[in-house]
Amino acid sequence: MAATMQITFDAVDPGRLARFWAEVVGYVLEPPPAGFATWDEALDAWGVPVENRNDRSALADPDGAGIRLFFQKVPEPKTSKNRLHIDVRAAIGLESAPRMAELERRAAELVAIGATRVQRFEPDAIDAGHLVMQDPEGNEFCLD
Repeated sequence: MAATMQITFDAVDPGRLARFWAEVVGYVLEPPPAGFATWDEALDAWGVPVENRNDRSALADPDGAGIRLFFQKVPEPKTSKNRLHIDVRAAIGLESAPRMAELERRAAELVAIGATRVQRFEPDAIDAGHLVMQDPEGNEFCLD
């Protein structure tokens, strides 16, 4: 049997981080379980207190093909560089100046919703060029 995967983010504010990444990758908030019209209805039925309703969030690929993204509340903020990061393929098929212009355009959109731009790497013999970014909680990712 093939294994399935999800990427899990530790977060101070899972709901906010989930909404950010939904915009980045075009995912949607995972729908409530069968039998419930909304998440609030499900959480009410399960007796989850209001103060714990932002402890978790999840995103799903609307086409059903991509990896699930899961966000879980942790008490501490991020303190050091990620050992694993996500590359967001934002300029596939473009090269040189048009590629970098598209990465810059996408970076501006993401900054407007909470990302931070960290560094630009120019194209060279082994790298097509990319931008290093951080999500609203400081997790590094690249626009590639």
